[in-house]
Amino acid sequence: MDSFCVINDLLTIKTITLELIAKVGKTSLIMSLVSEEFPDEVPLRAEEITIPADVTPERVPTHIVDYSEAEQSDEQLYQEISKANVICIVYSVNNKKSIEKVTSHWIPLITDRTDKDSRVPLILVGNKSDLVEHSSMETILPIMNQYQDIETCVECSAKNLKNISELFYYAQKAVLHPTGPLYCPEEKELKPSCIKALTRIFKVSDLDNDGILNDNELNFFQRTCFNTPLAPQALEDVKNVVRRNMNDGVKDNGLTLKGFLFLHTLFIQRGRHETTWTVLRRFGYDDDLELTQEYLFPVIKIPPDCTTELNHNAYLFLQSVFDKHDKDRDCALSPDEVKDLFKVFPYMPWGPDVNNTVCTNDQGWITYQGYLSQWTLTTYLDVQRSLEYLGYLGYSIIYEQESQAAAITVTRNKRIDLQKKQTQRSVFRCNVLGARGSGKSGFLQAFLGKNLQQQRRIREDHKSLYAISTTYVYGQEKYLLLHEVMPDFDFLSEADLACDVVCLVYDINNPRTFEYCAKVYKQYFIDSKTPCVVIAAKSDLHEVRQHYSLSPQDFCRKHKLHPPQPFTCNTTDALSKDIYTRLTTMAMYPHMAQADLKNSTFWLRASVGATVCAVLGFAMYRALLKQR
Repeated sequence: MDSFCVINDLLTIKTITLELIAKVGKTSLIMSLVSEEFPDEVPLRAEEITIPADVTPERVPTHIVDYSEAEQSDEQLYQEISKANVICIVYSVNNKKSIEKVTSHWIPLITDRTDKDSRVPLILVGNKSDLVEHSSMETILPIMNQYQDIETCVECSAKNLKNISELFYYAQKAVLHPTGPLYCPEEKELKPSCIKALTRIFKVSDLDNDGILNDNELNFFQRTCFNTPLAPQALEDVKNVVRRNMNDGVKDNGLTLKGFLFLHTLFIQRGRHETTWTVLRRFGYDDDLELTQEYLFPVIKIPPDCTTELNHNAYLFLQSVFDKHDKDRDCALSPDEVKDLFKVFPYMPWGPDVNNTVCTNDQGWITYQGYLSQWTLTTYLDVQRSLEYLGYLGYSIIYEQESQAAAITVTRNKRIDLQKKQTQRSVFRCNVLGARGSGKSGFLQAFLGKNLQQQRRIREDHKSLYAISTTYVYGQEKYLLLHEVMPDFDFLSEADLACDVVCLVYDINNPRTFEYCAKVYKQYFIDSKTPCVVIAAKSDLHEVRQHYSLSPQDFCRKHKLHPPQPFTCNTTDALSKDIYTRLTTMAMYPHMAQADLKNSTFWLRASVGATVCAVLGFAMYRALLKQR
């Protein structure tokens, strides 16, 4: 059993007891613990012992290794030090030289043999307390204050079994609930990394984002971390303790962040480190106060040809997150509100390109619909990142799920959808291909409601290759994800080709742009089951003859494609969403797209359905906003 590791919630602790000088009684301590009686004969060194988890207060197995200078080499000692999780340095309370050797020899030796960033906690053990009437604590306390690695000191007696079990309890506690990462004894305050972690926990627990943990939020926090609510009187007692010690710890009968941090400082100062560690570990933190990989990236299996979407509970959670940060209730997130939302993240996850990926209001702020769209996009393109983001926001804690994976729906294989001619998916991907300058970017931005004049104000470094928003098809709200594929004909990757529908864009005013569309179609999509639509962009301009053997109309007719769809974003009128509804319809029903090629009612039904649902959807959205 090497250095401790967490496996199936079992923590293995290796404890070394070091003999400072002969006859301090460290071997007697071990034997008294095991046999619960003082041994008549004591060997030079006790055999290695493992104490089962079910007989220890902390419910963890403890591996005890004895060391004897008489029997073992320095090299063996160094190896054991490197493998130890906690080291008990034993001295004799009636031997002044053994106490002096703690600082003159053993602590420097251990310090030299351990990594600076992962120091091993030390327990000072004063044995043979039965032989003296005085305590050695007066001598030991200055040593404890001098060395941060010393967790605690305990006086005991192997002969009369005084504090024997407590000694090994403290050893376990030093590993499971170390003081070092949490608290600075010299300054008598929490360390910055601990404050940072507890601040995130406070913000996640502050469900209405008013800067105060009210009684309901405190009870939820208590139940989440300790599986039991607080009685009303206990809640008042907690707040009264804070009131007596600081002026701004309680506000409007709720606990402020300062009060929350003060309580944890108090727990640690009173030796109740386990309380703070229980909270930290419940919220995903490891011994270094970093969120664990297991917490941020739970395992989720995604078979080939399947996609990832957020489920209903995930959207409800994200709506609540939006609500608590939309302080002015304008149904959009201002830059300050976005900043506040992401304070629980170690970095800002959204850059300025997001404002050109989803719908924004007239001020360029991300709307409620745009916010949900961005989450939908992230989940579809990079589900691991979405899991990480949900972890920072505390999804699994707030919704009491095993992990963020509970927020994700893995759709069934696309081939099954084609066989059954129906789908349960909510997100459909449209790859937009075309020659440089053909109007692809304009096509994406028009989906977000931006005309040509508004698009010209977008900075080059703020542009996005994606656009996502909702459309309505036959009464169902769906997400359409547009991806602008860079026009490198010879290097189109599988990702560039994997989609539900394809847009081939050409500029009707540029005679050299349709040839690219024709070549891409013949090279990659002619034998594919992926529906394709040709977009005749910049239709407000004069149409010129394309330098290709067939006109776009004849090419579409020959290959049984729908006729080129005229499109322009150079208008002051409201931009039509019809073409995007058609693309979503084709993505949902690829088998119908070909069958209904000559049937205009296919498009008519989709367009009318979209218009009706858009009106109903807007009415429902307005009603939702009033409620919020």
